[in-house]
Amino acid sequence: MKPRVAIVAPGAMGSAIAHRLNEHGFQVLTSIIGRSQASIERARSCGMHHRPDAELAHADIFLSIVPPAEAIGLARRFAPLFQAQGRAPVYVDCNAINPANADEVARIIQPSGAAFVDGGIIGGPPRPGAPGPVLYCSGPGAAALSVLREGNLRIRVLSDALGAASALKMSYAGITKGLVALACTMMLGATRNGTAQALYEELADSQPHLLKHFTRTVPDMYGKAYRWVAEMEEIAGFLKDDESGRRFFESAARLYERLARDDATNRAEVSMLSAFLAAGEKPSSGT
Repeated sequence: MKPRVAIVAPGAMGSAIAHRLNEHGFQVLTSIIGRSQASIERARSCGMHHRPDAELAHADIFLSIVPPAEAIGLARRFAPLFQAQGRAPVYVDCNAINPANADEVARIIQPSGAAFVDGGIIGGPPRPGAPGPVLYCSGPGAAALSVLREGNLRIRVLSDALGAASALKMSYAGITKGLVALACTMMLGATRNGTAQALYEELADSQPHLLKHFTRTVPDMYGKAYRWVAEMEEIAGFLKDDESGRRFFESAARLYERLARDDATNRAEVSMLSAFLAAGEKPSSGT
Protein backbone atom coordinates (compact mmCIF):
# COMPACT_ATOMS: atom_id res chain seq x y z
CA MET A 1 0.00 0.00 0.00
CA LYS A 2 1.35 3.39 -0.99
CA PRO A 3 1.93 5.90 1.79
CA ARG A 4 -0.38 8.84 2.34
CA VAL A 5 1.38 12.11 1.56
CA ALA A 6 0.54 15.48 3.07
CA ILE A 7 1.71 18.55 1.17
CA VAL A 8 1.51 21.97 2.75
CA ALA A 9 0.88 24.16 0.93
CA PRO A 10 -0.92 23.83 -2.43
CA GLY A 11 1.10 26.50 -4.22
CA ALA A 12 2.42 26.12 -7.75
CA MET A 13 5.13 23.62 -6.76
CA GLY A 14 3.18 21.74 -4.10
CA SER A 15 0.10 21.26 -6.25
CA ALA A 16 2.12 20.16 -9.29
CA ILE A 17 3.95 17.54 -7.21
CA ALA A 18 0.59 16.46 -5.79
CA HIS A 19 -0.83 16.07 -9.29
CA ARG A 20 2.01 13.80 -10.34
CA LEU A 21 1.68 11.68 -7.19
CA ASN A 22 -2.09 11.49 -7.63
CA GLU A 23 -1.63 10.27 -11.21
CA HIS A 24 0.40 7.37 -9.85
CA GLY A 25 -2.03 6.25 -7.19
CA PHE A 26 -0.90 8.21 -4.14
CA GLN A 27 -3.45 9.85 -1.86
CA VAL A 28 -2.37 13.45 -1.32
CA LEU A 29 -3.72 15.55 1.52
CA THR A 30 -3.45 19.28 2.14
CA SER A 31 -4.99 22.20 3.99
CA ILE A 32 -6.89 24.93 2.16
CA ILE A 33 -7.76 26.95 5.26
CA GLY A 34 -6.86 30.57 4.66
CA ARG A 35 -5.83 29.91 1.07
CA SER A 36 -6.94 32.04 -1.88
CA GLN A 37 -9.69 30.84 -4.18
CA ALA A 38 -7.07 30.23 -6.86
CA SER A 39 -5.11 27.96 -4.50
CA ILE A 40 -8.27 26.11 -3.50
CA GLU A 41 -9.21 25.47 -7.13
CA ARG A 42 -5.63 24.45 -7.95
CA ALA A 43 -5.57 21.98 -5.08
CA ARG A 44 -8.84 20.40 -6.13
CA SER A 45 -7.86 20.17 -9.80
CA CYS A 46 -4.63 18.40 -8.79
CA GLY A 47 -6.47 15.75 -6.79
CA MET A 48 -5.52 17.04 -3.34
CA HIS A 49 -7.90 16.29 -0.47
CA HIS A 50 -8.50 18.90 2.21
CA ARG A 51 -8.07 17.65 5.75
CA PRO A 52 -7.80 19.39 9.14
CA ASP A 53 -4.34 19.68 10.64
CA ALA A 54 -4.88 16.78 13.05
CA GLU A 55 -5.53 14.45 10.13
CA LEU A 56 -2.62 15.81 8.10
CA ALA A 57 -0.45 14.82 11.06
CA HIS A 58 -1.47 11.20 10.40
CA ALA A 59 0.14 11.16 6.95
CA ASP A 60 3.06 8.84 6.36
CA ILE A 61 5.13 11.49 4.56
CA PHE A 62 4.75 15.21 5.17
CA LEU A 63 6.21 17.61 2.58
CA SER A 64 6.65 21.20 3.73
CA ILE A 65 6.63 23.35 0.58
CA VAL A 66 6.10 26.95 1.65
CA PRO A 67 7.88 30.31 1.25
CA PRO A 68 11.17 30.34 3.18
CA ALA A 69 9.88 32.70 5.86
CA GLU A 70 7.09 30.23 6.72
CA ALA A 71 9.20 27.08 7.12
CA ILE A 72 9.91 27.41 10.85
CA GLY A 73 6.34 28.48 11.61
CA LEU A 74 4.91 25.46 9.82
CA ALA A 75 7.17 23.15 11.82
CA ARG A 76 5.98 24.76 15.05
CA ARG A 77 2.37 24.35 13.93
CA PHE A 78 2.63 20.62 13.33
CA ALA A 79 5.20 19.36 15.84
CA PRO A 80 2.70 19.34 18.75
CA LEU A 81 0.21 17.46 16.59
CA PHE A 82 2.74 14.78 15.70
CA GLN A 83 3.52 14.34 19.37
CA ALA A 84 -0.14 14.34 20.47
CA GLN A 85 -1.18 11.84 17.81
CA GLY A 86 1.65 9.47 18.64
CA ARG A 87 2.49 9.38 14.96
CA ALA A 88 5.97 9.32 13.49
CA PRO A 89 5.67 10.64 9.92
CA VAL A 90 8.66 11.52 7.81
CA TYR A 91 8.73 15.32 7.80
CA VAL A 92 10.56 16.74 4.79
CA ASP A 93 11.43 20.42 4.73
CA CYS A 94 11.61 21.11 0.99
CA ASN A 95 12.01 24.85 1.32
CA ALA A 96 14.72 27.22 0.09
CA ILE A 97 16.20 27.82 3.53
CA ASN A 98 19.84 27.84 4.58
CA PRO A 99 21.34 25.00 6.66
CA ALA A 100 21.12 26.97 9.92
CA ASN A 101 17.36 27.37 9.50
CA ALA A 102 17.05 23.73 8.43
CA ASP A 103 18.74 22.81 11.71
CA GLU A 104 16.19 24.94 13.55
CA VAL A 105 13.32 23.12 11.83
CA ALA A 106 14.96 19.81 12.80
CA ARG A 107 15.20 20.93 16.44
CA ILE A 108 11.47 21.65 16.41
CA ILE A 109 10.38 18.48 14.62
CA GLN A 110 12.58 15.76 16.06
CA PRO A 111 11.32 15.90 19.70
CA SER A 112 7.80 15.23 18.34
CA GLY A 113 8.84 11.72 17.28
CA ALA A 114 8.69 12.51 13.58
CA ALA A 115 11.71 11.72 11.43
CA PHE A 116 13.21 14.85 9.90
CA VAL A 117 14.60 15.00 6.36
CA ASP A 118 16.38 18.03 4.96
CA GLY A 119 15.20 18.62 1.41
CA GLY A 120 15.83 20.96 -1.48
CA ILE A 121 13.89 21.18 -4.74
CA ILE A 122 15.87 22.12 -7.84
CA GLY A 123 13.87 22.77 -10.99
CA GLY A 124 10.42 24.06 -11.82
CA PRO A 125 7.07 22.41 -11.01
CA PRO A 126 6.44 19.07 -12.78
CA ARG A 127 4.79 19.40 -16.17
CA PRO A 128 3.22 16.72 -18.40
CA GLY A 129 5.82 15.10 -20.61
CA ALA A 130 8.76 16.53 -18.66
CA PRO A 131 10.84 14.79 -15.98
CA GLY A 132 10.23 17.52 -13.43
CA PRO A 133 12.41 18.85 -10.63
CA VAL A 134 14.77 16.89 -8.41
CA LEU A 135 14.05 16.60 -4.70
CA TYR A 136 17.44 16.33 -3.05
CA CYS A 137 17.33 14.83 0.44
CA SER A 138 19.76 14.38 3.29
CA GLY A 139 19.64 13.07 6.82
CA PRO A 140 19.33 9.64 8.46
CA GLY A 141 15.71 9.25 7.33
CA ALA A 142 16.20 10.34 3.72
CA ALA A 143 16.08 6.81 2.29
CA ALA A 144 12.41 6.58 3.30
CA LEU A 145 11.56 8.95 0.46
CA SER A 146 12.65 6.49 -2.21
CA VAL A 147 9.03 5.27 -2.28
CA LEU A 148 8.07 8.55 -3.95
CA ARG A 149 9.90 7.41 -7.05
CA GLU A 150 6.84 5.23 -7.62
CA GLY A 151 5.03 8.54 -8.12
CA ASN A 152 7.45 9.47 -10.91
CA LEU A 153 9.27 11.97 -8.72
CA ARG A 154 13.02 12.37 -9.02
CA ILE A 155 14.48 11.69 -5.56
CA ARG A 156 18.21 11.92 -4.91
CA VAL A 157 19.67 11.13 -1.50
CA LEU A 158 22.86 13.05 -0.82
CA SER A 159 24.07 11.80 2.56
CA ASP A 160 23.12 11.23 6.19
CA ALA A 161 24.19 14.79 7.05
CA LEU A 162 21.36 17.15 7.88
CA GLY A 163 21.87 20.43 6.04
CA ALA A 164 23.50 18.95 2.94
CA ALA A 165 20.38 19.31 0.79
CA SER A 166 19.82 22.88 1.96
CA ALA A 167 23.46 23.76 1.28
CA LEU A 168 23.14 22.38 -2.26
CA LYS A 169 19.93 24.33 -2.85
CA MET A 170 21.53 27.55 -1.62
CA SER A 171 24.60 27.02 -3.79
CA TYR A 172 22.63 26.18 -6.93
CA ALA A 173 20.05 28.96 -6.52
CA GLY A 174 22.84 31.40 -5.75
CA ILE A 175 24.36 30.70 -9.15
CA THR A 176 21.17 30.60 -11.22
CA LYS A 177 19.17 33.40 -9.59
CA GLY A 178 22.27 35.39 -8.73
CA LEU A 179 23.23 35.32 -12.41
CA VAL A 180 19.79 36.68 -13.35
CA ALA A 181 20.21 39.47 -10.79
CA LEU A 182 23.63 40.35 -12.22
CA ALA A 183 22.30 40.32 -15.78
CA CYS A 184 19.35 42.57 -14.88
CA THR A 185 21.62 45.02 -13.10
CA MET A 186 23.94 45.40 -16.10
CA MET A 187 21.14 45.46 -18.69
CA LEU A 188 19.51 48.31 -16.78
CA GLY A 189 22.87 50.05 -16.42
CA ALA A 190 23.57 49.80 -20.14
CA THR A 191 20.08 51.07 -20.97
CA ARG A 192 20.40 54.08 -18.69
CA ASN A 193 23.76 54.91 -20.25
CA GLY A 194 22.69 54.53 -23.87
CA THR A 195 24.63 51.38 -24.70
CA ALA A 196 21.85 48.76 -24.58
CA GLN A 197 21.95 47.96 -28.30
CA ALA A 198 25.74 47.73 -28.33
CA LEU A 199 25.77 45.44 -25.28
CA TYR A 200 23.09 43.23 -26.83
CA GLU A 201 25.06 42.91 -30.07
CA GLU A 202 28.28 42.09 -28.22
CA LEU A 203 26.52 39.40 -26.17
CA ALA A 204 24.95 37.99 -29.35
CA ASP A 205 28.41 37.86 -30.95
CA SER A 206 30.59 36.62 -28.09
CA GLN A 207 28.15 35.07 -25.57
CA PRO A 208 25.19 33.75 -27.62
CA HIS A 209 24.37 30.91 -25.24
CA LEU A 210 24.35 33.30 -22.28
CA LEU A 211 22.12 35.76 -24.13
CA LYS A 212 19.72 32.95 -25.07
CA HIS A 213 19.61 31.94 -21.40
CA PHE A 214 18.80 35.50 -20.29
CA THR A 215 16.13 35.84 -22.98
CA ARG A 216 14.29 33.01 -21.26
CA THR A 217 15.11 33.49 -17.59
CA VAL A 218 14.79 37.26 -17.18
CA PRO A 219 11.15 37.57 -18.38
CA ASP A 220 10.30 34.41 -16.45
CA MET A 221 11.55 36.15 -13.31
CA TYR A 222 9.14 39.11 -13.40
CA GLY A 223 6.20 37.34 -11.76
CA LYS A 224 8.46 35.43 -9.36
CA ALA A 225 10.67 38.28 -8.12
CA TYR A 226 8.63 38.76 -4.95
CA ARG A 227 9.27 35.12 -4.04
CA TRP A 228 12.99 35.37 -4.72
CA VAL A 229 13.54 38.14 -2.16
CA ALA A 230 13.48 35.82 0.85
CA GLU A 231 15.50 33.21 -1.03
CA MET A 232 18.27 35.75 -1.67
CA GLU A 233 18.20 36.61 2.04
CA GLU A 234 18.53 32.91 2.91
CA ILE A 235 21.54 32.65 0.60
CA ALA A 236 23.03 35.72 2.25
CA GLY A 237 22.66 33.93 5.59
CA PHE A 238 24.28 30.84 4.08
CA LEU A 239 27.29 33.02 3.20
CA LYS A 240 27.45 34.77 6.56
CA ASP A 241 31.18 34.03 6.87
CA ASP A 242 31.89 35.56 3.45
CA GLU A 243 31.21 39.28 3.81
CA SER A 244 31.40 40.16 0.12
CA GLY A 245 29.23 37.18 -0.86
CA ARG A 246 26.69 38.01 1.83
CA ARG A 247 26.47 41.60 0.69
CA PHE A 248 26.05 40.56 -2.95
CA PHE A 249 22.98 38.50 -2.14
CA GLU A 250 21.57 41.10 0.22
CA SER A 251 21.79 43.48 -2.73
CA ALA A 252 20.17 40.87 -4.99
CA ALA A 253 17.30 40.64 -2.51
CA ARG A 254 16.79 44.41 -2.71
CA LEU A 255 16.93 44.25 -6.52
CA TYR A 256 14.23 41.58 -6.68
CA GLU A 257 12.19 43.50 -4.13
CA ARG A 258 12.39 46.57 -6.37
CA LEU A 259 11.57 44.65 -9.54
CA ALA A 260 8.60 42.96 -7.88
CA ARG A 261 7.27 46.36 -6.85
CA ASP A 262 7.93 47.72 -10.34
CA ASP A 263 6.17 44.76 -11.96
CA ALA A 264 3.10 45.45 -9.83
CA THR A 265 3.00 49.19 -10.58
CA ASN A 266 4.32 51.14 -13.58
CA ARG A 267 6.66 48.41 -14.96
CA ALA A 268 9.30 51.00 -15.86
CA GLU A 269 12.34 48.80 -15.19
CA VAL A 270 10.61 45.63 -16.36
CA SER A 271 9.87 47.39 -19.66
CA MET A 272 13.54 48.42 -19.94
CA LEU A 273 14.63 44.81 -19.48
CA SER A 274 12.08 43.56 -22.01
CA ALA A 275 13.19 46.20 -24.49
CA PHE A 276 16.82 45.18 -24.04
CA LEU A 277 16.02 41.54 -24.75
CA ALA A 278 14.03 42.55 -27.82
CA ALA A 279 17.02 44.44 -29.24
CA GLY A 280 17.73 41.59 -31.63
CA GLU A 281 14.54 42.48 -33.47
CA LYS A 282 15.91 45.95 -34.27
CA PRO A 283 18.17 46.79 -37.24
CA SER A 284 21.85 46.45 -36.37
CA SER A 285 23.68 49.67 -35.45
CA GLY A 286 26.67 48.55 -37.50
CA THR A 287 30.09 47.23 -36.62
